[in-house]
Amino acid sequence: MTVSDPVVETVVATLSRSATEIRQGLVGRRGAVDEENPSGETQVEADIWADELLAERLSAIDGISQYASEEREAIIDCGGDAASTDGYTVAVDPLDGSSNLTSNNAMGTIVGVYDAPLPARGEDLVAAAYVLYGPITTMLLATEDTVSEYELTGGERRRIREDVTLPDDPVVYGFGGRVPDWTDTFTEYAREIETELKLRYGGAMIGDVNQVVTYGGIFGYPGLESRPEGKLRLQFEGSPIGYIIERAGGRSSNGEQSLLTVEPSEGIHERTPVFVGNEPLIDRLETQLS
Repeated sequence: MTVSDPVVETVVATLSRSATEIRQGLVGRRGAVDEENPSGETQVEADIWADELLAERLSAIDGISQYASEEREAIIDCGGDAASTDGYTVAVDPLDGSSNLTSNNAMGTIVGVYDAPLPARGEDLVAAAYVLYGPITTMLLATEDTVSEYELTGGERRRIREDVTLPDDPVVYGFGGRVPDWTDTFTEYAREIETELKLRYGGAMIGDVNQVVTYGGIFGYPGLESRPEGKLRLQFEGSPIGYIIERAGGRSSNGEQSLLTVEPSEGIHERTPVFVGNEPLIDRLETQLS
């Protein structure tokens, strides 16, 4: 299956081809480097390598005018007009959960394609995808038309599910942040949820979100007493994942409103609380936090 928009299709094809190389290239790149990303997090060799690979390939696509990454401070200007239909922009988390390299656990890659200059609202997304480097390398792709799941191998993609939606009966939950740092209102909500659903939390958002897509439920990284803005980045993580989940029939929220309606106000590295999952669970969350 190809995507109807040729620029988006080229982005997806490039991501599919690159994902196999990224997975293979993780070997030997597990060590930390003496650098931090713009969010103040320690980088590993694989972070920088995956970002450089994706920046080179995605920024070279005709019709892509800007490339931004969690791993670099500034936006790459690729030329073109970001406001035009042939001037999309891409925001990338090259290796979500790269700290899991140390323990050899799951991680992923996130790409959002916006029809607006960066930083942009989630409502400006025309497509978003995440690659999960699990026992099998898979990609979940959301467009304005549908959500599809692919298996990736040898640089090619094979669709295994189409019209993906969250199951109606939720099963799993995963909440990030140190429990002592949770707010009282979120703690109360979490205590209710843990009596209803099964805990699934692996330290890489992509793995945890994929559990929610597969089984139904809720994933969240809340605002903390020590960090009210949360940990995850709106442009690279919150909006693209919110877009995927909403296209799959679920809801996203920052605790007050859809992540797709949040107006960026602090640049491309702005943080936000992130909650995604089945609509009734997100509705309850917003009621609890209000």
